[in-house]
Amino acid sequence: MRIGLFATCLGDTLFPEAVRSTAVLLARLGHEVVFPPEQTCCGQMHVNTGYQREPVPLVRGFAEQFGDPSIEAVVMPSGSCAGSVRHQHGIVAERYGDAALRAGVATVQAKTYELSEFLVDVLDATDVGAYFPYRVTYHPTCHSLRMLRVGEKPLRLLRAVDGIDLVELPEADACCGFGGTFAVKNAETSSAMLQDKMRHVAATGADVCTAGDSSCLMHIGGGLSRIKSGTRTLHLAQILASTRSTPYAMQADHLSEAAR
Repeated sequence: MRIGLFATCLGDTLFPEAVRSTAVLLARLGHEVVFPPEQTCCGQMHVNTGYQREPVPLVRGFAEQFGDPSIEAVVMPSGSCAGSVRHQHGIVAERYGDAALRAGVATVQAKTYELSEFLVDVLDATDVGAYFPYRVTYHPTCHSLRMLRVGEKPLRLLRAVDGIDLVELPEADACCGFGGTFAVKNAETSSAMLQDKMRHVAATGADVCTAGDSSCLMHIGGGLSRIKSGTRTLHLAQILASTRSTPYAMQADHLSEAAR
């Protein structure tokens, strides 16, 4: 299958390893991964903040970049961005676009997937040959849980990882408090929600807290690092890309962070 990889803004600027791991994983499973070079933001931030007309150029650009008929699926390591493309792009196109934009959006929406749902629903794969010998807990992000309804798909993938010690996160479906601009506009509420999430993560004794969205991991990871919890955050794609022959170097990674 020829797969178009969407990096997302956070992936491109702050978490490129999550994007690279997505490409490595899909290629290892035997698929051709292409990266349309002119891709930009999906426009989610604009829509969520109430600016629905402003992201029209972004929505049009996404449809043009990934509307190539040779691209059979569009995959991204982000439930929130996949949710934006599948739900918000149609709203923007219907209200402020023309017929060409509406048609282009519909075409791309039909082949856009968050990573875990693509692996499970499209490729029918749960065991992707991953190896990750650490204690891990999983945080289901709000958009993946409530908008995309990925359900147990990420957990099914994690349960099949060789060597993993997967532990349940208490009150897992509670929001971490990030919510994009919500964390800026409602900082005190966001911080209180983060405190609850950090307490539940700490209770698992996990080496790693994983999720399908770098934004939530950034929020949770920032809190955990400030209290020196010993638990680090890692995108689901990075765990699934780790194998016995090319394992994720947890200790080396910690040492490099300490050196910085």
